[in-house]
Amino acid sequence: MAKHTLPELPYSYDALEPQIDAKTMELHHSKHHQGYVNGLNNAEAKLAEARESGDFGLVRHWERELAFNGAGHFNHVLFWENMCPAAQSGAPEGALLDQINADFGSVEKMKAQFGAASKKVEGSGWGMLVWDTIGHRLVTVAVENHQKNFPITAMPILVLDVWEHAYYLNYQNARGSYVDNFWNIVNWKNVASNLELAKKANR
Repeated sequence: MAKHTLPELPYSYDALEPQIDAKTMELHHSKHHQGYVNGLNNAEAKLAEARESGDFGLVRHWERELAFNGAGHFNHVLFWENMCPAAQSGAPEGALLDQINADFGSVEKMKAQFGAASKKVEGSGWGMLVWDTIGHRLVTVAVENHQKNFPITAMPILVLDVWEHAYYLNYQNARGSYVDNFWNIVNWKNVASNLELAKKANR
């Protein structure tokens, strides 16, 4: 089984300043994300051992480790790609803009709902804009930790990490300011591409 690896960022650690500082990006990517990659590989190895031995006494534990670290890894992969330097951010357009307007009324209303959900996550977690594969619409989700309160029919297209390690060095306890500033560095072309892929996968 091929091991998961830490992806390279599509920009330098200081490219998202002043919205996210370079030191936070370095620690977040090289330490926290790497930890999820290591945990995911370990969980998969332990489950492979269980299949070979036939001893599934710890299957509940390793399935939980798989879910937690797997979600941590894959969410972060999407998170890095969802962002870009402020000068490249732009705005929603085309099919993405049409879908946002249809499902939320306007981009500003979507941002308000997404932001409110992200700020109200209890403890650690994520704010997400997801494609509902059953309802065929965009919805916002407040996800606890990585893997809780996540609809199984949802495909994330835009995610915001609101674990404290994502912002505390610069924003300290001001999560709201971090969430508000996130809109300055959203890579809307990436979000549009994610929506297109989600819709195709849903057919």
